[in-house]
Order: sequence, then structure tokens, then C-alpha cells
Amino acid sequence: MACTWPNSWPAPLSDHQRLIAVVGLTATGKTRLGLDLAERLDGEIIGADAMALYRGMDIGTAKTPPEARRGIPHHQIDVLDVTQEASVAAYQRHGRAAIESVWAKGRAAVVVGGSGLYIRALLDQIDFPGTEPALRAKWEALAAQHGVGWLHQELARRDPAAAAAIRPTNARRLVRALEVIELTGRPFEAQMPVPQAWRPVSYVGLDLDNEQLDAHIAQRVDQMWRDGLLAEVARLERLGLRRGKTAACAIGYRESLKVLDGELSGAEARAGIAQATRQLARRQRKWFRRDPRITWLDATQVSAEQLGELLAAR
Repeated sequence: MACTWPNSWPAPLSDHQRLIAVVGLTATGKTRLGLDLAERLDGEIIGADAMALYRGMDIGTAKTPPEARRGIPHHQIDVLDVTQEASVAAYQRHGRAAIESVWAKGRAAVVVGGSGLYIRALLDQIDFPGTEPALRAKWEALAAQHGVGWLHQELARRDPAAAAAIRPTNARRLVRALEVIELTGRPFEAQMPVPQAWRPVSYVGLDLDNEQLDAHIAQRVDQMWRDGLLAEVARLERLGLRRGKTAACAIGYRESLKVLDGELSGAEARAGIAQATRQLARRQRKWFRRDPRITWLDATQVSAEQLGELLAAR
């Protein structure tokens, strides 16, 4: 994959309102590049990984441990208990407040993550439809009665584009999509407007060819298992992980829970985690590649020093 360097960037609102987003596929080195850029540009990190919001979900999310953060403040990480439900609308509010607080200190805000909807919510002009408890309860009851597969089929009938973008096993997102369709009378995908920036932002995307990417993912999963992912999940289970509608569905955590239940062996769980992560990476590529504002870099060639010089020269 060729490495293409940017030749133009949007101008920041001021010298003290620099906003950079490092996005792209899992296991491509976004965390390292984000830290390098924050260090070079006197910045702070704004996390954009939905599962990194949860306290204690460290190994399975490849979260940078505090001692490895180089003294750089991190925001929107470790802010929820595993029993709480993550909300993209709440993330939008808190994430933007974090950016404003970073700017108030005269520092750069470096957004780092791979959760596409969260990044768009944070950095684009998007208003999210409200919720209707009765509608949500209706779809949750139908999911319990007919199964999550039926829910996905129903979404595919009403909104094929939304069904293609949501995992057939992600009951929470399927329920939300059907709730919004019924609430607004419009396809769920139609709720996403043409990208319009909340504030001027420079996007950098990291990618790898599939062979390298899959190898990185396999290595990461094996390392997570050696680092004690199963013990982490067992500890979180005692804190109520199974009650969490969002956290319990996270890749690595749902497979580990099945190991604790005797439904999977360790080897089967690792294979399942690797497969789910590969699928996630393909979905991330499809999501982010639709955005023409992202300058794509080969993760094997990118240099934070070169990129920092280009950013500084704007």
C-alpha cells in the first residue's frame, strides 16, 4: 500500500484550537501515532473507542496503561462502569467538552480511535434522534421472543443499508436502528447527514494490507490471552459485566465469558476473537474509506516526526 502524504490541511480556528484525528483500522498503530503526535504538538488525547470508555476493560481493548501514556492526559477513557450502557449522544457531549477544555489550556486535541460512529458524532454536525422507551421496550421484547437473527432480518426488510452496516449479533444496535426508524419514519441510514465539520479538523487514517493486518491481529490476540484476558473478564464478571448491555458484547469479552461458562475452550475463544476482530477491521475500512477528508497512510511507513512537521508547517 502506497504512503500518500497530505499536501493541504484545513486551517485551525486559531493556534490554540488545533484538532487532529487519527482514525482507521484496529491493530494498525493508531495509539502509538496518537501519542507521538500529542507529544510533539503539546497535545492531549481524546479517546474514540467505544469499549475503552469502560473501567477495567483494559487488556481486551488494548488500552494504553497509565504508566505508558508518557504523562499525556487522556480523556474519554475509563469513564463508565461495565454495567452502564454507552451512549453515542452522551459521548458527543462529553468528548466535545473535553476538546474545549484542552483548547482552554492552549494545547492541541488529538482524537484517537476506530469507532466510526463515535468519531463522526464527535467531529461532525450530527443531532441524534431522541429515544422512546415504549418503542425500545417493544423491540427488545420482540428480540427476546424471536431472537436477534429475526431482528436483523426485520431491519434488512425496512432498511437494507443499515442492516448491512450492523452485525447480525449486535442486538443493542439493531434495537436502536428499528426504534429510530419507527420514531422518525425514515431509514436509519438517512439519519446520518453529509459530513459537515463541527470544527476544522485534520484527519489521518492508518491501514495495512490484509495479510499484514491479519498477522497483527493474530499476534495481538495471542498477546492479550498471555497477558491475562480471561482473568480480567472473570474479575469484571464479579463486578456485573453480564448485566452490561454494551460491555458484555465487546469482542474478546463475550468469547471469554463463554470460556468461563464452559461453552468454548481457550483455543476456540482465541480463534473466535481473531475472526471477530478481522471482521471488525473490514467494517472499519468500509466505514472510513467513504470519508474523502481522511488522508490515508500505510501503517508500516508512517512517521510521526514527518507528519508532525507537515502539521506544524500549515
